[in-house]
Amino acid sequence: METQTGEAPHLLVLGPGYSAAPLMDRTQRAGWRVSATWRRQERAAELEDSGIKPVALTKEAFAKDGPLSSVTHVLVSIAPNKDGDPVLTALSDQLEKLPLIKWIGYLSSTNVYGDHGGAWVDETSTTKPSLDRGKRRLEAEENWTALGTRINAVVHIFRLAGIYGPGKNAIRSVMDGKAKRTIKQGQVFGRIHRDDIASALWLAANSDIISTVFNLTDDLPAPPQDVITAASQLLGVAPPPIVAFEDANLSAMGRSFYAENKRVRNIKAKQALGWRLEYPDYHQALPKLLVDEICRI
Repeated sequence: METQTGEAPHLLVLGPGYSAAPLMDRTQRAGWRVSATWRRQERAAELEDSGIKPVALTKEAFAKDGPLSSVTHVLVSIAPNKDGDPVLTALSDQLEKLPLIKWIGYLSSTNVYGDHGGAWVDETSTTKPSLDRGKRRLEAEENWTALGTRINAVVHIFRLAGIYGPGKNAIRSVMDGKAKRTIKQGQVFGRIHRDDIASALWLAANSDIISTVFNLTDDLPAPPQDVITAASQLLGVAPPPIVAFEDANLSAMGRSFYAENKRVRNIKAKQALGWRLEYPDYHQALPKLLVDEICRI
């Protein structure tokens, strides 16, 4: 893919963390230029060692005539806080001055849907978050979409289910002795492997689809205890004991995850983008993750 000037596309990643890493790798392999923000000096060095241009989260770094003037695509992977979206709060004016941006991908969360009592939801469903972090996400979605409108850029919102992958998964939790089987009747969660996130982002960034929302989740919403049980069986160990939600000694944050319950459809991303999940459910993901985690030892 080339821009109208014949140059390679230039991806700017705001928050180059766990979820964004596979897309950064993929765009680099495709010959794209990649820049990414940093807050710690050691992170800037890591980015540079990977062939990625480190960019400080400052107004000076985002100046129109600076190193970001050729940015064509932006991936936003920084969560809003109690004061709003930190990037838009600090750098909205600077982003608006970057002349070549044509696509913005915003990583949001399925918690914007709130509680639907375990019923199925899709991108047309009512958004009614009860948690503050869901309300902030919804507001950030609206604000990034508004920015896209002002600069004539496509904005794709990606509502992500629970993210997992190498180093962050049920196999790793069981191996580390941190896994729990907390049961709340009827509770299910959706999941999404970070490699499947990257494949959807790649398809969207290279599409001609207008601004819209996509749910990114696997095909099998499931009770969390079932995933821990399956991981334990693969490792050949006894699963942790079952504990009722009411009796579980969960942190306030941990308990909050059980406050909302829904099953999230992913049909739109499949149909519109031609997205195909490499890991459509945890049954297919766990054996590969088992190999990954053993290789880390």
